[in-house]
Amino acid sequence: MRLRVAAGAPAALKVLAAAGAAAAPVRLVWSGPVERPLAPLSPPWVPSLELDSGTILFSPNAICQFFFLARGEEPTDLTNQWLEWEATELQPAASAALYTQLVHGKKGLEAVEALGKLLAHIEQNLSRRGTAYLAGDTKSVADVVVWGTLFPVLQDETSLPTELQALRTWFQSMTLSEACRKAADSVLMPRALLEFKSYLQKQPPPSLAMQRATSNEPEPSLQEEEGSERALTEEEITAAADAWACGAAGLPKPWQPQKPVLPVEGMRNVLITSALPYVNNVPHLGNIIGCVLSADTFARYCRLRNWNTLYVCGTDEYGTATETKAVEEGLTPQEICNKYNAIHADIYHWFDISFDYFGRTTTPYQTTIAQDIFQRLLARGFLLQDTVEQLRCEDCQRFLADRFVEGTCPFCSYEEARGDQCDKCGKLINAVELKNPQCKLCKGVPVVKPTQHLFLDLPKLEERLEPWLEQSWASGDWTANARYITRSWIRDGLKPRCITRDLKWGTPVPLDGFRDKVFYVWFDAPIGYLSITANYTDQWERWWKNPQQVELYNFMAKDNVPFHSVIFPCSLLGAEDNYTLVNHLIATEYLNYEDGKFSKSRGVGVFGDMAKDTGIPADIWRFYLLYVRPEGQDSAFSWSDLMLKNNSELLNNLGNFINRAGMFVCKFFGGAVPNMVLTLDDKRLLARVTLELRQYHQLLEKVRIRDALRCILSISRHGNQYIQVNEPWKRIKGDEKDRQRASTVTGVAVNMASMLAVLLQPYMPGVSLAIQEQLCIPPDCFVLSHNFTCTLPPGHRVGTVSPLFQKLENDQVEALRKRFGGGQPENLAVEPQAKQTPPASEPPPAPATVMAPGDPQLIQELTEEVAKQGNHVRQLKANKAEKAQVDMEVAKLLELKKQLALAEGKSPEVPVPKGKRKK
Repeated sequence: MRLRVAAGAPAALKVLAAAGAAAAPVRLVWSGPVERPLAPLSPPWVPSLELDSGTILFSPNAICQFFFLARGEEPTDLTNQWLEWEATELQPAASAALYTQLVHGKKGLEAVEALGKLLAHIEQNLSRRGTAYLAGDTKSVADVVVWGTLFPVLQDETSLPTELQALRTWFQSMTLSEACRKAADSVLMPRALLEFKSYLQKQPPPSLAMQRATSNEPEPSLQEEEGSERALTEEEITAAADAWACGAAGLPKPWQPQKPVLPVEGMRNVLITSALPYVNNVPHLGNIIGCVLSADTFARYCRLRNWNTLYVCGTDEYGTATETKAVEEGLTPQEICNKYNAIHADIYHWFDISFDYFGRTTTPYQTTIAQDIFQRLLARGFLLQDTVEQLRCEDCQRFLADRFVEGTCPFCSYEEARGDQCDKCGKLINAVELKNPQCKLCKGVPVVKPTQHLFLDLPKLEERLEPWLEQSWASGDWTANARYITRSWIRDGLKPRCITRDLKWGTPVPLDGFRDKVFYVWFDAPIGYLSITANYTDQWERWWKNPQQVELYNFMAKDNVPFHSVIFPCSLLGAEDNYTLVNHLIATEYLNYEDGKFSKSRGVGVFGDMAKDTGIPADIWRFYLLYVRPEGQDSAFSWSDLMLKNNSELLNNLGNFINRAGMFVCKFFGGAVPNMVLTLDDKRLLARVTLELRQYHQLLEKVRIRDALRCILSISRHGNQYIQVNEPWKRIKGDEKDRQRASTVTGVAVNMASMLAVLLQPYMPGVSLAIQEQLCIPPDCFVLSHNFTCTLPPGHRVGTVSPLFQKLENDQVEALRKRFGGGQPENLAVEPQAKQTPPASEPPPAPATVMAPGDPQLIQELTEEVAKQGNHVRQLKANKAEKAQVDMEVAKLLELKKQLALAEGKSPEVPVPKGKRKK
């Protein structure tokens, strides 16, 4: 490999550091900007890498990634997100900062002003995760790339703010590493920098249009900076007092749409969908927060803003999995769908999900609309016909759907790759490309058989897709992971995508020669959004063929992104029927359970049909899931943390404030809100609360749901502090001045509680309603404004005030942890010794994990757990972890392998070692 770099070029820094860190065998060629670059499109001062194959890379980040990949280090999702953030946000700001340093001669903190929020972002992530490096405890390509971008600007230590301690530690650690130090010494030589400065002086100043936030990462430190931490101006204090004095008259009048909800000209019309849950899977907490609960929270917020909002969802009911489930339960596919659709609907009703309509895909409208889109694509030449080599299991007498084939990935050699996609490298796979394929139903070896299928011509549609994506990204709010995943698909090049399957349960293909086939679920299922809306109203086209008036928000977990950002939009663009396409694609990462994954068959984790049996109210579940919503990275449900957040944030903070405010009105003022005479301190509080309120709006408008919840808790903390400092329970017993102070503090506090009831409604609708009833808040005040107004004026009478939350006890939580922790044998060793053991004459109870051999769901889950634990063990060994820790994790791995062997009907004493088959 030949690496050409220019001395003095900042972009060369990260490339040389990556080459050194990855020990890449490159031949270094130094050049100047006047020399002809290796790549014709490569701009001056940008490095180029010529591979032995003749391929040329001239993106610095791509070169860095190549070096680490060549060493065998696969990027994680978190690494990729850092690289995306560096490219889209940090690089433009760093270029502007470097320009001000070299061209304008600015020094120190003045020069890095444009980096302020971005540096705080790094600081906050390092502090929150408690790791030495950006993506974990070991150095990754993300660290090298981010350091390489920052170092030219921050090499002068005075430029780095002293309060960013975690950032300083990380930056110094990187700078002192051998690879980075050598790169800096080689590239940033004084003479070369002068040449680069001369080049910059001839260029226009860099644009900072990137300041529009595109990252969905939480930034609590920035919220504090913009909210309670910064000084208030006189203008803000005066404006807050004026808004308060307007009272309820200053609020917009709540608007109630007619039924059915239809777009209204001149209004903001918001159409919200959450990914359709597959019908025969009972949703667990991760499914609920990833799709329906996140969408519900945003839909409730939109309605409180008087935006004309329609929220639809339903069960995805076609496909092989439904057929298989029907065989297992001895029912027809339609009976299975009816049964599980009712289960889903019951779960979402208990969680208080406010669908305008919850439907299903097994309807006549689904057939009509899907076939119409198909016919339009066919007529416009966007469908291909081809003979496909497909895997067929002769033992099962069926062509195998992708999800029922497993084997070794042909790209990265991951041994548990599915028949459609590899979970490790993320690449799409044709099932016949798998090495060592295996039928997951019977463990037999499938054979390849030819069959005719239809394909969506994605390469032909790409020229329509890319301009639309650029426009949607520029005007909409897509989460960073959604943008990254979509870009990776486009970058790898689109290929024709099969849209038919050899099944019976599905939407029939209306074309001669294919009438015995059905549409593949990923062509068919997103059309369910349209057909579900059509079942809600026969005027569905006013929502779905009206992009001029409708804003579409799609909510999903990240694994669904490509189908909503590439495949479905291509289908609609090719249909040429003025369809409404997604404006805002909101994707979460994954929610894990404690230290592992949810598993229904093994009894691990809380599933939707179990939550209501815990005795914990639905609103507490909603609160905690939204509090740990995996917005920027995977997060985990934790029983201990649930107890902590309930008892601290809800009981002691939020509930305590609202209860005290209401009780003071009842106890000291006969249930009527007292007169208020505002002091300067009171007006400062109004201004502080107004800042939090506006931050709440800014975050929710960007669908940063988790971060906006912190604003609510911050307001109640301000309220508690306000009450504590002023002590109205003491002042009410004092002289007239003290009694007036108690009166004012109580009146302001109960109005803060009234506002909190509205802010809480998207998150905890039941608690919000309880506050509304206790304080007798007028319905006309249940609307969101950007100002904090006095909605409960003097003389307003409140009702009976009672506590909103109950304490969760440790014994209660521990019992729930054990109940939902599965029956893994390793857990039995930590049970109290006093626990009864069965008499010798009685057989011991079977562990919850032991099921009939051959159960495909259990085998799939255990196989994934073995792979995950195996990777964990390998990582520990590579990092030279303590032997005791490695031994403990190896024991867990062996136990998982034993369980997998039992599930597969093999001898548990001889677990089958993956990847060591004899030739």
